[in-house]
Amino acid sequence: MTSPTFEFSAAPASGAPDDDVPLHTLKILIAGGFGVGKTTLVGAVSEVRPLRTEETLTDMSAGVDDLRGVESKTTTTVAMDFGRITFSGGVRLYLFGTPGQERFWFMWDQISSGAVGAVVLVDTRRLESSFSSIDFFERREIPFVVVANRFDGAPRHPVEELRDALDVDPDVPIVECDVRGRAAARDVLVTLIEHAITGRSSDSR
Repeated sequence: MTSPTFEFSAAPASGAPDDDVPLHTLKILIAGGFGVGKTTLVGAVSEVRPLRTEETLTDMSAGVDDLRGVESKTTTTVAMDFGRITFSGGVRLYLFGTPGQERFWFMWDQISSGAVGAVVLVDTRRLESSFSSIDFFERREIPFVVVANRFDGAPRHPVEELRDALDVDPDVPIVECDVRGRAAARDVLVTLIEHAITGRSSDSR
Protein backbone atom coordinates (compact mmCIF):
# COMPACT_ATOMS: atom_id res chain seq x y z
CA MET A 1 0.00 0.00 0.00
CA THR A 2 1.52 3.30 -1.08
CA SER A 3 1.30 6.44 1.02
CA PRO A 4 -0.75 9.33 -0.35
CA THR A 5 1.16 12.23 -1.87
CA PHE A 6 0.17 15.68 -0.67
CA GLU A 7 0.94 18.70 -2.79
CA PHE A 8 0.18 21.97 -1.11
CA SER A 9 1.43 25.49 -0.81
CA ALA A 10 2.79 26.78 2.49
CA ALA A 11 0.34 29.65 2.23
CA PRO A 12 -2.93 29.01 4.11
CA ALA A 13 -6.13 29.17 2.13
CA SER A 14 -7.64 32.60 2.68
CA GLY A 15 -11.27 33.13 3.50
CA ALA A 16 -12.23 29.46 3.15
CA PRO A 17 -15.80 29.03 4.35
CA ASP A 18 -16.53 26.49 7.06
CA ASP A 19 -18.46 24.28 4.63
CA ASP A 20 -15.47 23.80 2.32
CA VAL A 21 -14.60 20.12 2.14
CA PRO A 22 -10.81 19.61 2.13
CA LEU A 23 -9.19 16.84 0.11
CA HIS A 24 -7.17 15.66 3.10
CA THR A 25 -7.67 16.16 6.83
CA LEU A 26 -4.79 15.45 9.17
CA LYS A 27 -4.59 15.38 12.95
CA ILE A 28 -1.51 17.02 14.46
CA LEU A 29 -0.45 17.09 18.10
CA ILE A 30 1.30 20.05 19.71
CA ALA A 31 3.17 18.66 22.70
CA GLY A 32 5.90 19.47 25.18
CA GLY A 33 6.40 20.27 28.83
CA PHE A 34 4.56 22.74 31.01
CA GLY A 35 4.78 26.33 29.77
CA VAL A 36 6.73 25.71 26.54
CA GLY A 37 4.28 27.55 24.26
CA LYS A 38 1.76 24.95 23.04
CA THR A 39 -1.29 27.18 23.53
CA THR A 40 0.57 30.08 21.91
CA LEU A 41 1.44 28.07 18.79
CA VAL A 42 -2.13 26.85 18.28
CA GLY A 43 -3.45 30.38 18.71
CA ALA A 44 -0.88 31.82 16.30
CA VAL A 45 -1.84 29.67 13.31
CA SER A 46 -5.48 28.73 13.82
CA GLU A 47 -7.87 30.14 11.20
CA VAL A 48 -10.75 29.71 13.65
CA ARG A 49 -10.99 30.90 17.22
CA PRO A 50 -9.03 28.28 19.18
CA LEU A 51 -10.77 26.15 21.76
CA ARG A 52 -8.84 26.51 24.99
CA THR A 53 -9.24 24.76 28.31
CA GLU A 54 -7.06 26.98 30.44
CA GLU A 55 -7.62 27.37 34.14
CA THR A 56 -5.98 29.66 36.66
CA LEU A 57 -3.17 28.12 38.67
CA THR A 58 -4.00 28.00 42.35
CA ASP A 59 -2.26 27.04 45.56
CA MET A 60 -3.57 23.51 45.00
CA SER A 61 -0.92 23.04 42.31
CA ALA A 62 1.92 23.85 44.72
CA GLY A 63 4.16 20.82 45.01
CA VAL A 64 2.31 19.13 42.13
CA ASP A 65 3.17 21.21 39.04
CA ASP A 66 6.82 22.05 38.42
CA LEU A 67 6.92 25.84 37.99
CA ARG A 68 10.69 26.16 37.81
CA GLY A 69 11.54 28.55 35.02
CA VAL A 70 7.90 29.57 34.50
CA GLU A 71 7.16 31.16 37.86
CA SER A 72 5.22 33.98 36.20
CA LYS A 73 2.79 31.60 34.49
CA THR A 74 -0.75 32.05 35.86
CA THR A 75 -2.82 29.62 33.76
CA THR A 76 -2.57 26.01 32.64
CA THR A 77 -4.21 23.80 30.01
CA VAL A 78 -6.25 21.12 31.78
CA ALA A 79 -7.59 19.19 28.78
CA MET A 80 -6.39 20.35 25.38
CA ASP A 81 -6.18 23.23 22.94
CA PHE A 82 -7.80 22.88 19.54
CA GLY A 83 -7.32 24.84 16.33
CA ARG A 84 -7.49 24.45 12.57
CA ILE A 85 -5.52 25.61 9.56
CA THR A 86 -6.26 24.95 5.88
CA PHE A 87 -3.55 25.08 3.23
CA SER A 88 -4.13 25.81 -0.42
CA GLY A 89 -4.24 22.47 -2.20
CA GLY A 90 -6.93 21.04 0.04
CA VAL A 91 -4.95 19.99 3.13
CA ARG A 92 -6.55 20.84 6.45
CA LEU A 93 -4.76 20.32 9.73
CA TYR A 94 -6.59 19.88 13.01
CA LEU A 95 -4.30 20.89 15.85
CA PHE A 96 -4.57 19.35 19.30
CA GLY A 97 -2.44 20.90 22.03
CA THR A 98 -1.75 18.44 24.84
CA PRO A 99 -1.58 19.33 28.55
CA GLY A 100 1.98 19.55 29.78
CA GLN A 101 1.71 18.60 33.44
CA GLU A 102 2.44 15.04 34.49
CA ARG A 103 -0.92 14.72 36.28
CA PHE A 104 -2.71 15.01 32.90
CA TRP A 105 -0.57 12.54 30.95
CA PHE A 106 -3.23 9.84 31.22
CA MET A 107 -5.11 11.75 28.49
CA TRP A 108 -2.31 11.53 25.93
CA ASP A 109 -3.15 8.08 24.56
CA GLN A 110 -6.67 9.19 23.73
CA ILE A 111 -5.62 12.53 22.25
CA SER A 112 -2.89 10.91 20.13
CA SER A 113 -5.21 8.38 18.50
CA GLY A 114 -5.21 8.91 14.73
CA ALA A 115 -2.48 11.57 14.75
CA VAL A 116 -0.13 11.60 11.76
CA GLY A 117 2.56 13.50 13.63
CA ALA A 118 3.51 15.82 16.46
CA VAL A 119 5.35 19.03 17.16
CA VAL A 120 7.39 18.78 20.36
CA LEU A 121 8.15 22.22 21.75
CA VAL A 122 11.17 22.67 23.99
CA ASP A 123 12.41 25.49 26.16
CA THR A 124 16.22 25.55 25.98
CA ARG A 125 16.31 26.71 29.61
CA ARG A 126 14.38 23.58 30.67
CA LEU A 127 15.11 20.85 28.13
CA GLU A 128 14.21 18.15 30.63
CA SER A 129 10.59 19.33 30.63
CA SER A 130 10.11 17.84 27.15
CA PHE A 131 11.93 14.51 27.58
CA SER A 132 8.68 12.68 28.36
CA SER A 133 6.99 14.00 25.21
CA ILE A 134 9.85 12.81 23.02
CA ASP A 135 9.83 9.41 24.70
CA PHE A 136 6.04 9.14 24.22
CA PHE A 137 6.20 9.62 20.45
CA GLU A 138 9.32 7.51 19.99
CA ARG A 139 7.69 4.56 21.77
CA ARG A 140 4.54 4.82 19.65
CA GLU A 141 6.48 5.47 16.43
CA ILE A 142 4.58 8.68 15.75
CA PRO A 143 6.63 11.06 13.54
CA PHE A 144 7.59 14.29 15.28
CA VAL A 145 9.69 17.39 14.91
CA VAL A 146 11.45 19.21 17.73
CA VAL A 147 10.99 22.97 17.92
CA ALA A 148 13.19 25.09 20.18
CA ASN A 149 10.87 27.95 21.09
CA ARG A 150 12.73 31.27 21.08
CA PHE A 151 11.85 32.64 24.48
CA ASP A 152 13.21 36.09 25.24
CA GLY A 153 16.56 35.69 26.92
CA ALA A 154 16.74 31.91 26.38
CA PRO A 155 20.13 30.55 25.27
CA ARG A 156 20.59 29.50 21.64
CA HIS A 157 22.33 26.23 20.83
CA PRO A 158 23.51 24.62 17.59
CA VAL A 159 21.10 22.00 16.29
CA GLU A 160 23.54 19.13 16.84
CA GLU A 161 24.04 20.15 20.48
CA LEU A 162 20.27 20.07 20.96
CA ARG A 163 20.08 16.71 19.20
CA ASP A 164 22.68 15.24 21.54
CA ALA A 165 21.08 16.75 24.65
CA LEU A 166 17.62 15.48 23.68
CA ASP A 167 18.96 12.17 22.33
CA VAL A 168 16.79 12.14 19.21
CA ASP A 169 17.51 10.25 15.99
CA PRO A 170 19.39 11.96 13.14
CA ASP A 171 16.32 11.95 10.88
CA VAL A 172 14.18 13.95 13.33
CA PRO A 173 14.02 17.61 12.21
CA ILE A 174 15.06 20.18 14.83
CA VAL A 175 14.25 23.83 14.18
CA GLU A 176 14.25 27.11 16.10
CA CYS A 177 11.08 29.18 16.00
CA ASP A 178 9.34 32.01 17.81
CA VAL A 179 5.91 30.38 17.89
CA ARG A 180 4.23 33.74 18.41
CA GLY A 181 4.77 34.43 14.70
CA ARG A 182 2.10 33.02 12.41
CA ALA A 183 4.36 32.48 9.39
CA ALA A 184 7.14 30.82 11.39
CA ALA A 185 4.72 28.57 13.28
CA ARG A 186 2.99 27.65 10.02
CA ASP A 187 6.35 26.65 8.51
CA VAL A 188 6.90 24.31 11.45
CA LEU A 189 3.69 22.49 10.54
CA VAL A 190 4.82 22.19 6.92
CA THR A 191 8.13 20.71 8.11
CA LEU A 192 6.26 18.15 10.19
CA ILE A 193 3.96 17.06 7.35
CA GLU A 194 6.88 16.72 4.96
CA HIS A 195 8.75 14.65 7.57
CA ALA A 196 5.72 12.41 8.19
CA ILE A 197 5.18 11.87 4.46
CA THR A 198 8.85 11.03 3.91
CA GLY A 199 8.75 8.49 6.74
CA ARG A 200 5.61 6.81 5.44
CA SER A 201 7.00 6.67 1.92
CA SER A 202 10.14 4.94 3.24
CA ASP A 203 8.09 2.43 5.25
CA SER A 204 6.03 1.47 2.19
CA ARG A 205 9.05 0.47 0.11
